[in-house]
Amino acid sequence: MFRGIDEVDWASMEHAYGSAADVPELLRGLASRHPHEREAALDGMYGAVHHQGDVYDSTLACVPFLFGLVRHPGLPDRGGIVELLASIGGGDVDDAPAEPDGEGSGRPGGDEHPGGSDTEDRADDNYTVARTAVRSGAAVFLDLVTDADPEVRRAVPTPLVRFSEAPGRVLPLLIRQLRDEHDEGVRLALVEGLGLFARLHPGLSAPAVDLLATLCAAPHEPGLRLAALGQLALCAPDRLPADLVSTVVELLHTRSRHFRPSGEPTRTSTDTLLGRLRRMRPADEEGAQLLRTLHSALGARTGDRIALLEGQLSSADTADRCNAVWMSAGLFREWRAAYAEPVALIGEQLDSDEERLRQAAVSVLEFLFGLAEPAADRLAALVASDQDSWGRGRATLGGPLRALARTGDPRAVPPLTEVLRHRVVPNETGYTVRHLGPAALPLAPLLRERLADVPLDDADTFGRAAPLLSALGALRYAAAVPEVLRLLQGAPRDLRLRDSLVEALTEALVAFGPAAREAIPALRGLLSGESAVAAAAALWSVEGDAEAVLPPLLRALGPPGSAGGSRPAVSALARMGSSAGVALPRLRSLTDSADLWERTAAACAVWDIGADPEPVLPVFRDAWRQNPYARGTITACLVRMGDAGSPAHDLVATELAAPRRHRARSGGYGSHDVLEDETLLRDCRRVLEGA
Repeated sequence: MFRGIDEVDWASMEHAYGSAADVPELLRGLASRHPHEREAALDGMYGAVHHQGDVYDSTLACVPFLFGLVRHPGLPDRGGIVELLASIGGGDVDDAPAEPDGEGSGRPGGDEHPGGSDTEDRADDNYTVARTAVRSGAAVFLDLVTDADPEVRRAVPTPLVRFSEAPGRVLPLLIRQLRDEHDEGVRLALVEGLGLFARLHPGLSAPAVDLLATLCAAPHEPGLRLAALGQLALCAPDRLPADLVSTVVELLHTRSRHFRPSGEPTRTSTDTLLGRLRRMRPADEEGAQLLRTLHSALGARTGDRIALLEGQLSSADTADRCNAVWMSAGLFREWRAAYAEPVALIGEQLDSDEERLRQAAVSVLEFLFGLAEPAADRLAALVASDQDSWGRGRATLGGPLRALARTGDPRAVPPLTEVLRHRVVPNETGYTVRHLGPAALPLAPLLRERLADVPLDDADTFGRAAPLLSALGALRYAAAVPEVLRLLQGAPRDLRLRDSLVEALTEALVAFGPAAREAIPALRGLLSGESAVAAAAALWSVEGDAEAVLPPLLRALGPPGSAGGSRPAVSALARMGSSAGVALPRLRSLTDSADLWERTAAACAVWDIGADPEPVLPVFRDAWRQNPYARGTITACLVRMGDAGSPAHDLVATELAAPRRHRARSGGYGSHDVLEDETLLRDCRRVLEGA
């Protein structure tokens, strides 16, 4: 297995954490007699040698030895090594169709590494080399289809289909093995292999598609039928039954009534990332994967997906309902629809005795913000019944309370009052309070007290102060000006994040407006320093002295061609409206900035100051198409423009008709994506209603 391993100059290679001199130990650990050592070694391979999907020179050097390990019959846990090889070879690239098929062909198109850059023209690129290396050894996967170890047989169909150079041999092998295989988990993996084959090799896919269609019907077992339906939805949706949702729900419930956990040997539970991930897996992981595949395949068919979720959430099986809650997250984050009914059903899961189900429901409801309102009654009841999460001992802000406050429900105010009675509160408390709107006014005195408790010279001064300032500003609670000035005047100059702290303090003063006149001397004193722009913005809001604030703001606009550094000054000038007319020539030139965000901000300022739509609308149209994240800023300005923005209303109308959220993207998401999208939709409606 390891012949020649000591002849490799590992010390000259690198992985995610520097020298790869420790890689031979990891490779040998994969063959250890002790399960915990094997798991730790595999964790190390993913953590360093193949960190977050990266491919290093040491990763490439490992490939021959990994193939040697999987060829060694009787070695435990080879299924995990097969999965590692598949990942190194690019096993998560898009399932692009192959080139025209024929015996000996079948390289999938789109050989791009996960970073998204084209690697085919760069022969030395590690990702391309890795894919080539795994393909060159892929013949071993043909033998592993009939391996004695079911974990190996379960892991091998996907890399076999993806990397084999002989698709004409692969499909008959999959079909034959599916006929002979008795392990349910392996049979499901073979069905997934058939679906992947149909997507990658459309010219050879007819037998695979026909078999999937056959497997969708009785008398096959429910799990296999669900797997086949999911794959058919991905590769041949026109072959799906008309009563898809009702069929899937019936199969799910039937399967759940007879489901028993697999008889796999108990795995180790090491304190590694892999060990923690195993402990987090759903009780019915196969069931979760079956339905996850179907949800993914249905994509924008939100009506069908909502009906499917409602069927999952009506199951008597806790695991089915837990899986449904987690699957709802992907639907809510990516697609726009009317979600009141499934959200209410998720709220019902808060009454469950199963802690994992309750936690899943809370986690989903937290990122829905106002869309979680149909579950507010259940959230309020859970908050009231779980006072230990917020009302006793050390101040905490439990998920149920955070989710309830984010809906804007005033029932969150009493428990938040108890949280704020502690001298030190969770940093996110202030940001949570903002979502309550005017209902949070009774909390303002306590927020002020907590701001007074923030130390002046602590490393966490900014972290503690900024959320409180955000809440006090949202509530326009100018009674807190003395506490703001204490931090503004008393924080030492070498305080970490001082600039960010001053920005947060002045933003609060901007919100307080003329009621913060007590701060005028301090703000004037900052006009000639590093915080001049922030101070000028606040001084304008508090005093309205254009003569005092224009010079530092105009200086901060910088020379033509500067990349993005002028945005704070641009935004401050926009707040001044027509009083900043002297800045219009420079702002018009900034609408040609190389930085999209700077030119968008400049266009907004040109409108707010000069009310001239001509130089503004072309910038908006260009930025709208280039970066969806700019749409919120643009739409807010279009609201202010009224009829003058009508030439851009086609963009707004198209956005409102789009089924996909504007921030939806593959490979990640933000905790506020749903909130930002709902805010965009609200403003889009305001634009058209005001036209």
